[in-house]
Amino acid sequence: MQRGHSLRKGLAIFLTSCLGNVSGVFALDNSGSSQVIYPHGAQPTFVGPDEWFSGEVKVTILFPSNHDAKYSGAKVVFANGARTAWHQHPAGQHMIVTSGVAITATLDGQVSLVNSGESLWCPANLEHWHGALPDSSMTHLVITGELGGKNVEWKEKVSDEQYSSAVSKARALTRSRNSD
Repeated sequence: MQRGHSLRKGLAIFLTSCLGNVSGVFALDNSGSSQVIYPHGAQPTFVGPDEWFSGEVKVTILFPSNHDAKYSGAKVVFANGARTAWHQHPAGQHMIVTSGVAITATLDGQVSLVNSGESLWCPANLEHWHGALPDSSMTHLVITGELGGKNVEWKEKVSDEQYSSAVSKARALTRSRNSD
């Protein structure tokens, strides 16, 4: 019973903090009267839930949103071929790839590769997904805005066919750019 409670509690924290708002839950002092340090390892780390991720994904919260700053940050590690489900952010999201290459696709068919050291801005309410290529892992940091207490709306999972098609399209675009 304790394990189930911990799992539910962890999932609830994941849902509200990884890409949501946990104002003050993990902060040392969130009153706005002093700086706040989030020591390494003090924020939770979770395995990405199967309903919103395909493959192995590990999420580490870097900082929660608070009453002054309506955005949160997380480090997300994707194993080879792992990816998010389709989703959108009501206040947008910045993504900074720190290792590997991210693949991202939008509902209108745009596919992009984001290399280590590059950043991507995803505008508010743009339905998209992102993840790692089939043959390599990828890590990114995200800074996700919040609007009305919400910062993500999850949709259906990306099918294997959608993922494979996006990978093929991205690789074809890369080959064409490299041959010019």
